Amino acid sequence: MSFDTTIYLRRATSRAKSDVANKLVSMFLHEISHRLVMQTGLSVTDNDYVEAVAATFSNNCGYCNCALEADRAAIEHPDGMNRLRIGLHVPGNVIIACKRCNNEKRRDDSRQILDLAETGWESFLTHDSTRCSDACKTCAYWRLVWINPAERIANLKTSRQRLLDFRRNYSATLDWSERARVELRDSVEKLYRDCQDFAIREIQTLVDSLFARVTT
Repeated sequence: MSFDTTIYLRRATSRAKSDVANKLVSMFLHEISHRLVMQTGLSVTDNDYVEAVAATFSNNCGYCNCALEADRAAIEHPDGMNRLRIGLHVPGNVIIACKRCNNEKRRDDSRQILDLAETGWESFLTHDSTRCSDACKTCAYWRLVWINPAERIANLKTSRQRLLDFRRNYSATLDWSERARVELRDSVEKLYRDCQDFAIREIQTLVDSLFARVTT
């Protein structure tokens, strides 16, 4: 049997508190991105940027290069907009990916320490089954995408280089983002923890209050 109902249900209920904190961190990073766009005048909706993405990736996923479909595509941030990667919604860090790659990349984006590369997106595109254990789920994903080992290694290398070359065209915003990432690391972590603590306290207070009124 390939589907385990119990595992799926447990996973669905275990992330509730962290999801709230993650959303707040994402909102914080989006606000910084908005300020940077206002300051530089460089936006991911500019015609020049839209055309550059289309010219580089065509209508294909920025990672696996499969043809994109409207209901199976996602706005993708190579440097994830989370508390560990601290990426921004700025030119050079916004592409389009298929939903499969978008979901699979989250494993690397959510790791405290990356073993294969310095960034989440590079790490994701380095899982070619030559450096990880047989239990690596990301390597298993890429084995499904490209069954032939030589083809898989070559295609992952091509995808890494294509994205690297694309990002080099936006060194101004990405260099600023890198400096901000260093400055923000402690602040983002504090925001994440404070939000979790606040959510736990407030939710518990409201739940206790409800049960006190209903059961009396």
